[in-house]
Amino acid sequence: MSTAAHPEGRAPVPAPPGGHPLRRDPRATRPVTGSPLPGSSSDLPVVEETSAGGLVVETLDGHFHAAVIARRNRAGRLEWCLPKGHLEGVETAEEAAVREIAEETGILGSVQRRLGVIDYWFTGDDRRVHKVVHHFLLHAVGGHLTVEGDPDSEAEDVAWVSFDDLPTVLSYPNERRLAAAAHALLTHSGDTTRR
Repeated sequence: MSTAAHPEGRAPVPAPPGGHPLRRDPRATRPVTGSPLPGSSSDLPVVEETSAGGLVVETLDGHFHAAVIARRNRAGRLEWCLPKGHLEGVETAEEAAVREIAEETGILGSVQRRLGVIDYWFTGDDRRVHKVVHHFLLHAVGGHLTVEGDPDSEAEDVAWVSFDDLPTVLSYPNERRLAAAAHALLTHSGDTTRR
């Protein structure tokens, strides 16, 4: 990776996947020189965020089910997604996943294995955020479905969803891919969730 000189001693702003700004003003034209427009998203500070969560699995009626939550996106639309949240203090990603899943779903889980990492970029009013989310496969060991323990009140609903239905229920393609990988692990390499 080459390094270029940056005015005023500023470090380069990493490009999001695909190399283009996530939010672009359609009225703005990009200068031929490639330098950023004043007030453009590349002028915003970059914030790194780390979260953890995943699929907590239970076998119901002989089929694998995962606890998923419904929350509002920034546009106010209700979306079904995997439970997850920020690491707190000196938590490991595994500890944060167990805590966040319990808070948002009411289900206590035991980590079985790492599933994967999703990272993405988004632009807020005052910053660009690079978010990295560690996902795990967990075995449900207790609790009952409820969103009452969510301290941020972001989760509006929670449900056990059959793995067969996850591709049509989950809102995000990356989470659907993780769910498919988890299902393959559960069905092909031994069931780690049955009691």
